[in-house]
Amino acid sequence: MSLAAGLPDFPWDTLAAAKARAAAHPDGLVDLSVGTPVDPTPALGRQALAGAADSPGYPQTAGTPELRDAMAGYLARRWGATVPPAAALPVIGTKELVAWLPTLLGLGPEDLVVLPTTAYPTYLVGATMAGCRTRAVDDLSVLGDERPALVWLNSPSNPTGEVLAPAVLAERVAWARERGAVVASDECYGEFGWEAEPVSVLHPSVSGGDHHGLLALHSLSKRSNLAGYRAGFVAGDPALVAELLAVRKHAGMIVPRPVQDAMTVLLADDAHVAEQRARYAARRQVLRPALEAAGFRVEHSEAGLYLWATRDEDGRDSVELLAGHGVLVAPGDFYGTAAGRHVRVALTATDERVGAAARRLLG
Repeated sequence: MSLAAGLPDFPWDTLAAAKARAAAHPDGLVDLSVGTPVDPTPALGRQALAGAADSPGYPQTAGTPELRDAMAGYLARRWGATVPPAAALPVIGTKELVAWLPTLLGLGPEDLVVLPTTAYPTYLVGATMAGCRTRAVDDLSVLGDERPALVWLNSPSNPTGEVLAPAVLAERVAWARERGAVVASDECYGEFGWEAEPVSVLHPSVSGGDHHGLLALHSLSKRSNLAGYRAGFVAGDPALVAELLAVRKHAGMIVPRPVQDAMTVLLADDAHVAEQRARYAARRQVLRPALEAAGFRVEHSEAGLYLWATRDEDGRDSVELLAGHGVLVAPGDFYGTAAGRHVRVALTATDERVGAAARRLLG
């Protein structure tokens, strides 16, 4: 059997009919189904990329010394987490690491991977690729005597925008540590807290100042509009990061040198993040009341780049309703059976398109 044969269908392929219907709207399609940035990549990053364009040699898998310092500096400045530069590792977009982490850790059919009940689909895909068993639970105590090899945390959540309090994160970390599990915390939306302030799993209030067994994943795709560069990093337990580095060296999983230089300058700069945050806040203020006027109830959404909405009906029916207004959104069933009565509505569209969607819903 091929590897692809064991994987689920790619979720967005199932939206073809709804997309065609939405695109037929006289004022055109408003695509709010995918969280892909639409605003400019900061000039600072583009200049660094161009400056490193003459890169004839192989880059370092571990990242340049300057990049390692920048990753550690960012974690200390923004997240209050003290991490040695050698315990931070650049990756080719965080999705790549999510998909390959079970394999990179050497997990297989005897190992259990735990993921949230409503979750980014790639957690399940990565476990499936490694042949692991999976359980989707939020209350870890229901696992009883099970001893997972890997536990995924995601705060702020994609898709719900829920932010887990430090005490909740600390409790889950303690539970996993008692059983010898690695905790991987997906923190890619952490820069965009609206009604709650996200906390890193590496913060002392969660980790107790000890990063043993902990990995935090961060992305520049959203904070820096760098999705097209494929730029992210993982940091935490020095021994785990060293293990990931050793395998990635053999596999040739290397972030290109020009991208490393762009990451270095952008991780050191907070001004462009504040500008992007203001853009998303303005779009959120336009879109949320329009959804509510159309009969949707917005739940969670305390942080992140999505509104998690429901009309207390099958999410696919909500997709069709919005497609009739020329607006395409993602059905909740992309993120697990527990989410089947919701839709995820992205803020990642231009001001003009977000305004068009709001006018249609309010009209």
